[in-house]
Amino acid sequence: MNQPHLTLPRHSNQARGIGRYALDFLTGKFGDVGDVVWRRLEAFHLDSLACAVSAIAAGTNAPTVLREEALAYSSGANFPGAVCYGTSQRVAPEKAVAANASAAREWDANGTNFGYHPEIGATAGEFGHNDFYAVPLAAAQVAGLDGAAVCRGMLLVDEIRARLAEVFSLKSYKIDHVLHGAIASATVYAAMLGATVDQIESAIGLVVAHYVPFRVIRAGHQLSDSKGASAAISAEVAVLSAQRAMRGFVGPADVFRNPAALFCLFEKPAAADESPFDLLLSTAGDQFAVMGMHFKLGLYEHQSAGAIQGLIDLLAAHPAVLESDHELERVRITIYEPAFGIIGDPAKRDPQTRQSADHSMVYIVATLLRKAFEQRQSGWKELMLLPRDYDEESLHHPLTRTILSRIDFVHGGPEYDAKYPDGIPTTLEIEHRRLGRLSSELVMYPAGHARNTTADLDDLLAYKFQQLAALGVADPATLRDRFSDLTNKSAADIAALCEFEIL
Repeated sequence: MNQPHLTLPRHSNQARGIGRYALDFLTGKFGDVGDVVWRRLEAFHLDSLACAVSAIAAGTNAPTVLREEALAYSSGANFPGAVCYGTSQRVAPEKAVAANASAAREWDANGTNFGYHPEIGATAGEFGHNDFYAVPLAAAQVAGLDGAAVCRGMLLVDEIRARLAEVFSLKSYKIDHVLHGAIASATVYAAMLGATVDQIESAIGLVVAHYVPFRVIRAGHQLSDSKGASAAISAEVAVLSAQRAMRGFVGPADVFRNPAALFCLFEKPAAADESPFDLLLSTAGDQFAVMGMHFKLGLYEHQSAGAIQGLIDLLAAHPAVLESDHELERVRITIYEPAFGIIGDPAKRDPQTRQSADHSMVYIVATLLRKAFEQRQSGWKELMLLPRDYDEESLHHPLTRTILSRIDFVHGGPEYDAKYPDGIPTTLEIEHRRLGRLSSELVMYPAGHARNTTADLDDLLAYKFQQLAALGVADPATLRDRFSDLTNKSAADIAALCEFEIL
């Protein structure tokens, strides 16, 4: 890796190394971050904001519960606290973090990383999402920091969690990916409030020792609130761990090398004084982990993006398909593991909740086709999946259910598996009564993927922001302006940032 970076070797105390790195990065010790990185970070942050505002406005369950809970924890006169989106009340920061992070994640429509860095052989392939921006925002509101500090904190959260995802696959051991985000959140929150390296090490130790979330969060025939709120709850306990450590609570030390902690427990290192991995962290330049993250252009599990692109491409090439839904005989989707296991669960052929439907490949494609037949259009904007596509009426729409019954979803075997996570290898085929067999051919880098070079990403993200934000605010453009250019906002601006009206 030619860009400036810091390597924390496996024979070192990496918990302390992460703490020192965070403190040095926040103070600008390492050098300048490229403008392209700040632009990319802002795009992900605005995207998560639109998701959050719309989820709150729609009255979705987990964000509503956690928001009401937060508002019951007003901060004291001598403690500034943090603010939930759409309010002015100062509350306990961990509660504001839980409420805001839950809202950002509720639709499952914000950014994604796949833990893939082949240039250095770090390809563990753990998932992760841009769910944790509420943590540095709360830290800045508590500490009275400006927008530049918030942005450094946001970039740092994404860097730490995504680099951990490159070197350790939590899902392989049925542990939820949000643990990487919790480690990053504890680090960043503590560092932004001026913690010592010792205190940050204790905060990380507390998270890893006491708050390991298992993938039961995402288990069951019909998914629960725990799936969408997983990151929020882990971020909440990360902030609590940071606070306790800063008050003097001493947590387990050196947890990445501790043989009783999960890392060495599940992946035995080569030597007794090592962790299972070296950890590379970017320090300056334009190759931060956020540059390799992917956008979702609507509400869908990201593993389905290849099928969505394949369908859009196929319909664009063969518009006659949309002349009649009665001529659609079969749809066949071929994909890789782990996508086939995640969104191909047989139980998801009959989704009864949004949380299950947005993780159902057959529902997603059936809904897209239903919309395409209704509108006689097939572009990303025209077919973009939005909250209304998962309401009760849409879940049981007769045409959607008819199309769903005609979809075959199959695993493509080693040929497809080998191409992930470099891309999202997917082929979508249609058997048409009049036109015969039609194929999208292999899709690798759909729109929104970090390696896609054909889509007008800025235009698609602007459209998505408008569609989602309009569910919650009278003027989405004003909201966008409010949260844009954070690096130049004052501490007073950050303190009042969340004080806007949600309809």
